[in-house]
Amino acid sequence: MKKITYLCSLVLVLTTFSCQKKTVKGIADMTFSVKEHDFGNINQGDKVTTAFEFTNNSKNELLIKEAHGSCGCTVPDYPKEPIAPGKKGVIKVSFNSEGKNGKVMKTVTLVANTKSGSEVLTIYAFVNSKRGIATY
Repeated sequence: MKKITYLCSLVLVLTTFSCQKKTVKGIADMTFSVKEHDFGNINQGDKVTTAFEFTNNSKNELLIKEAHGSCGCTVPDYPKEPIAPGKKGVIKVSFNSEGKNGKVMKTVTLVANTKSGSEVLTIYAFVNSKRGIATY
């Protein structure tokens, strides 16, 4: 019985440590070189990607806690580890134009330890339909 109790306690402790999220103290200042990107004219079904470069301009570590696209066609890839003061990072944003036509605007919202608590990146495209005529 003691062995089972010891084993259960050990599993509980290890699970607790492995499930802890990284925490960062203080407010960081995240500055982007640009916060918008226009893919221009693309064809329906194209999958395009861009990169948004940022700098941590604070004395505190920057932690991006979450990143969400405004729809399933817009997928962000962001650093999961804290960004040290003065260091740069990149947010990659992929857009799948399948099923889209005409002017498109999508956003990516980042949740971070910045003063505002979130940052928004925007992408644009004009999607030409497979028939070559955009419909609205």
